[in-house]
Amino acid sequence: MKFTDRYILNLGAKDKMYQQRESGGFGIRVLPSGHKNWIYTYTFDGTRRQMNLGIYPDVSLAEARAVYADAYAKLHDKKNPQDPQTVRDNLLDTDRRDREEQRKASTVAALVDEYLLYAQRTKTSWKEDKRILDKDIIPLWGKLKANEIARHDVLTLLDKMQGRGDGIITNTFKIVRRMFTYAVKRGTVPVSPCLSFSKGEELPRPQSRERTLTEDEIKTFWNGLDTTAISSDVRNILKLILLTGQRPGEVASMHRKEINGRWWEFTPKETKITKTVPRQQRIYLTDTALKLIDSIDNTGYVFKCHTDDTRHITERAISHALRRNILGYEPKKQTPVVPSAKQKKTFFIADDRKLDIDHFTPHDARRSCATMMSEIGFPGATVDAILAHLKVGEIRTYNKNKYDREKMAALIEWEFKLNCIVSGIEYRTPKQREDDQKAAESKQSNVVDIQTARRRKAA
Repeated sequence: MKFTDRYILNLGAKDKMYQQRESGGFGIRVLPSGHKNWIYTYTFDGTRRQMNLGIYPDVSLAEARAVYADAYAKLHDKKNPQDPQTVRDNLLDTDRRDREEQRKASTVAALVDEYLLYAQRTKTSWKEDKRILDKDIIPLWGKLKANEIARHDVLTLLDKMQGRGDGIITNTFKIVRRMFTYAVKRGTVPVSPCLSFSKGEELPRPQSRERTLTEDEIKTFWNGLDTTAISSDVRNILKLILLTGQRPGEVASMHRKEINGRWWEFTPKETKITKTVPRQQRIYLTDTALKLIDSIDNTGYVFKCHTDDTRHITERAISHALRRNILGYEPKKQTPVVPSAKQKKTFFIADDRKLDIDHFTPHDARRSCATMMSEIGFPGATVDAILAHLKVGEIRTYNKNKYDREKMAALIEWEFKLNCIVSGIEYRTPKQREDDQKAAESKQSNVVDIQTARRRKAA
């Protein structure tokens, strides 16, 4: 017989006490009163004995099996599970189990500390996790037990964040979910409270961004950056994003050791896809790109943090600088705070220094680069290679081409078109330029032929 929870629950009282056993001596005793006791029947030194393992349902079937397994193991080590020394050992085991239970019953604040130690080893963006957890999670859940946080608590958290933007809500949820996934793996909580949340229902449905800059906007952006209240390094980062099509965070974290001649070689930002298929990215640096990354200091990060030259400018700083230098931008109203010496002063920027462009983000500049290269006539495979997108389908398995020549050609041609846009010159495609050259050569040839004919006639 193999006990099940349903079987034990349905055992009824009889006129006399009776017992039901599994193999190995594990069993349960049912009293006429209906009380049920877990027992272990064994033989030691030729004497048949019984050990009380606990009262059901205070001690569940799984817990009784665990106690039985300990006693069974000690019996086979030639020890009596019930002699004083063995009982003391059992108490030590119980104490260890109690400590483990105490660990499982730790607070959310303790879980946050434990998770952040793990995140520091595994995530480059762990500081952003810490900022969000300190701001939104610790004040709300810090003193609660981690294993008591339920789905409705997460829903309450999301409700309290309404009005702060879909991106902030989604990002906070992802960090909380990641923390509880870690807690489940560590055994701190039995199940994550973040399961089965759906986009469009409990979570905001992210809107697919389609913003690209027009040629007029690109001209305004490129020529107007130098008059904005943006540092020279951040200006160069923004221009490089548009010029190379790379992610803002990747451009901001560019390191001198990644530059090999005219090639920038680096590992793309880790995503759900690139995490399983890591690979290097190579981007050709055009003349304009080389000028943007040129500086007196040729060591460390290209774009260093102004307060700590061992760190690079953050993606968050780039977005903030661009946002506040766009005409019409209004910062969100801050919750009133008690004035203090540490409180930051409002940074005022005159309208005549701002970019007269509809709102856009640094990532929209990357999308604009890809769109322009496609419009020039470069195939999707080349554009995807520049964007560091993985190939799709069987071609990913069989096509190992790195597209270096194609990437170089596309980036050089895009630089040429960008210079035309910025200078206000009409752009001509390579085919059009070739036709123009042939036409010019033909015209020159005709002029020479006419001059030659005139000289012959005169002679």
